[in-house]
Amino acid sequence: MQNLKDVIVIGLGATGSAALYQLAKKGADVLGIDQFEPPHVFGSSHGDTRITRQAIGEGDQYVPLVLRSYEIWKELEKNSGTNLLTITGGLVVEPEESKISHGAYHFLQNTIDVAKRFNIAHEILDAQQLQERFPQFVFRGDEKGYYEGSAGFLHPEKCIEVQLELARKNGAETRYNEKALSFKTLTDGSVVVLTDKGEYAAKKLVVSVGPWIAAMLPEFAHLFKVYRQVLFWFDIKGAAEAYAVGNLPVFMFQLQDGNEIYGFPAVDGPRGGIKVAYEELLDETTPEKVERAVSEGEIEKMYEKCIRPLMPGISRSCIRTATCMYTITPDSGFVIDTLPDNHRIIIASPCSGHGFKHSAAIGEALSELVMESKSHFDLSAFSLNRFKKS
Repeated sequence: MQNLKDVIVIGLGATGSAALYQLAKKGADVLGIDQFEPPHVFGSSHGDTRITRQAIGEGDQYVPLVLRSYEIWKELEKNSGTNLLTITGGLVVEPEESKISHGAYHFLQNTIDVAKRFNIAHEILDAQQLQERFPQFVFRGDEKGYYEGSAGFLHPEKCIEVQLELARKNGAETRYNEKALSFKTLTDGSVVVLTDKGEYAAKKLVVSVGPWIAAMLPEFAHLFKVYRQVLFWFDIKGAAEAYAVGNLPVFMFQLQDGNEIYGFPAVDGPRGGIKVAYEELLDETTPEKVERAVSEGEIEKMYEKCIRPLMPGISRSCIRTATCMYTITPDSGFVIDTLPDNHRIIIASPCSGHGFKHSAAIGEALSELVMESKSHFDLSAFSLNRFKKS
């Protein structure tokens, strides 16, 4: 067994890479372990882009995290010379009779209320204004829109890559293609992590394994459900300028049936098409069993149900697809907490499909929990205790 580390981070995706970077920056002797070579395509942090926005309709508790993340992304860009964040503006649209979205009812109104409470600049648009402002879409006439100029998208793979590189420059050790199998606490309080290649010991452990969390923490498996999500890139008909970055914002639309479609401008130019997806929590799965291939039927359903009625300038031709996984808690919130019986072990994984935009600040919060046993962020809303039966 190697020398005792200050902390080990298992899982180096969105949250783990951020934690590794922040810990190394603070001078911790830290080891990061991942079963693949991050950034990779097997978890929840790939697919070229992730939406970011500042007024978080899921709740006030997320806003300090996202605002701090904006600052950290800019710091990372400066330190790496890599573009991570692109501001495009963001559009949220709902019909008057809206249904649950992102785990929250009245998501658009919640977003407006949060923007007002946190003084986030925004505009509220009716259906006519939406149609005049965004002719790329077809509006039925009963919609209400929220536009936030500070919204945009992140490049998740680049974010992970940059943070891991800077972590190593600050002294972090990384071990890739090495699967963590289990961990145990010794009588002296240290934590030993067993992998398929060896054992490593540390004073503290951060578990940020995303959809693999049920296998790593089976006693909490009932809290974490994994769902397959499909991403689509559709071709653009005719002139593509209207869909270019700078002309099309990132967007989130709630459909009449309650499902939500979200998408991005043509990030890679017209030949790259536009990326769209909708959130469906249908069949529970596992990382080992998830179907990674996307069928022609799924492509057809996406086009007919979402693209054709909403975006007539987008072609039926699907350029490419990808799949990822959401790990969902019972209330669609995060879990950032220590284990109830062992404060040396910190869980930071399930972000319920809306975590990447917050991940840079979550990494900072985790570094504070490790180094100082508390964070300046209020993490009480993300406690495991909220799931206790009354």
